[in-house]
Amino acid sequence: MAVTYMTEEGLRKLKEELIELESVQRPEISRQIAEARDKGDLSENAEYDAAKEAQGMLEAKISQLKNLIANARLIDESAIGTDEVQIMNKVTIKNLKTNKLMTYMLVSESEADLKNGKIAVNTPIAQGLMGKKVGDVAEIKVPSGTMTFEVVEISV
Repeated sequence: MAVTYMTEEGLRKLKEELIELESVQRPEISRQIAEARDKGDLSENAEYDAAKEAQGMLEAKISQLKNLIANARLIDESAIGTDEVQIMNKVTIKNLKTNKLMTYMLVSESEADLKNGKIAVNTPIAQGLMGKKVGDVAEIKVPSGTMTFEVVEISV
């Protein structure tokens, strides 16, 4: 699996989620399986099948999180510059078609949260902004066509 760059906060959240899955949800699913097993014939027991399926999905999620954590590399936030757009920068851009200002923080894929203005560095908009300086214009191909943005501000 590829290396994932993330902040200390993002890594902490992943570790907390892993602890929750392993210490709360895993025992709960095991209890559900045991309960369903006690009800008799497993060949026609929908509760047992559902619990086993939930267990499989939970174990896959746990495995995915462990892999993500194992391949995580912390970003030294003190070494992030604002001369050009890079991961962990907060970028204010202006849509040149609508003159609307938008501010996004470029983060790793696992930390992306559009509601909070955090977009993953592997998205088309973030890819198009990477390496740009204040005043640069970026033409970015998105699924709906091409959008033109001007970089207005870069901060940490």
